[in-house]
Amino acid sequence: MTDSLHRLETEFEDLERSLADPEVLADPARYREASRRYGDLRDTVAAIRRLREVDASLEATRDLVRDPDLADLARDELAQLEAERADLDATLRDALAPKDPYDGKNVILEIRAAAGGDEASLFARELLDAYRRYAERHGFTMEMLDASPSGVGGLKEASCEVRGRGAYGALKFESGVHRVQRVPETETQGRIHTSTVTVAVLPEAEAVDVALDPQDYRVDVYRASGPGGQSVNTTDSAVRLTYHPGEADEIVVTCQDGKSQHKNKEKALAVLRARLLERERARADAQAREARLVQIGSGDRSEKVRTYNVPQSRVTDHRIGFTRHDVGAVLAGDFDAFVDALARAEREARLAEPDADAVPERTGGAA
Repeated sequence: MTDSLHRLETEFEDLERSLADPEVLADPARYREASRRYGDLRDTVAAIRRLREVDASLEATRDLVRDPDLADLARDELAQLEAERADLDATLRDALAPKDPYDGKNVILEIRAAAGGDEASLFARELLDAYRRYAERHGFTMEMLDASPSGVGGLKEASCEVRGRGAYGALKFESGVHRVQRVPETETQGRIHTSTVTVAVLPEAEAVDVALDPQDYRVDVYRASGPGGQSVNTTDSAVRLTYHPGEADEIVVTCQDGKSQHKNKEKALAVLRARLLERERARADAQAREARLVQIGSGDRSEKVRTYNVPQSRVTDHRIGFTRHDVGAVLAGDFDAFVDALARAEREARLAEPDADAVPERTGGAA
């Protein structure tokens, strides 16, 4: 057993004891954090312990293969154990891969129509609806923060908050330019048009992650526009934050979806922190010359992370060359195959890093 696996098992046992400690039980923050980490480690530790059992069974079964009376039965059992060992090996390699520290965070999701005019705005609304359905499938909650509708029933841009454990880890691969190829309803000659939408997925930043000085931003309030409930359009509840510290690029955030000016300001600050955190992450990545798995381009038609070809019912993720032939299901919120494939590619890339830990070598030539 490698030192890393041993450390995880020891940490799990320590957490198990701490969750019964009266001092921890009396401290809600400590108990919550210990419970979260305990839950994170539970499946990994179960795999570690099962690996130990399987290795012992493999050794005993190889001895039985030498017995003529039991050889056939033992070979069948050996094949099953070796297959299980391979599965456990893969599970633990994933568990030991360096993790994105932001994977467990909530998300600020921003969608903007780019190239393609009205058709791009219609696709922006479709993507937002698809992400809402995906969130519902996975037990996340989505709350709109701001939206700018287009005249044809689409969206010029929209922002929302997706809350739930692991929301960022599930949605982060959606960042980038999404391209749709289809015949618009207004097209009389049946020609296929190409339009693009940009998606930004930002980990929600806590106040401790990003320090904001009130002197660095201006707060403006105004009357919300567009459809809304009682008092949304009749009071100055909408909030615009303009961030302008020193010579840094200006950032403008608006939030007008709620009735309360105070809550809209809180939500706008959450978006601003998320954007600042993402800017610092991107800057660090650039300095380290690390290619990010997902990036947001200019929205030009030639830039894309994913293409939705409606006439051929084909969706292709260009980062890993992964394709599904069911565009309707994907636009209904079934992104799981893409998320799984991209997460697997990310884990493999992280495992390839020189300091990545490894699972112990298989014993006795097991597959």
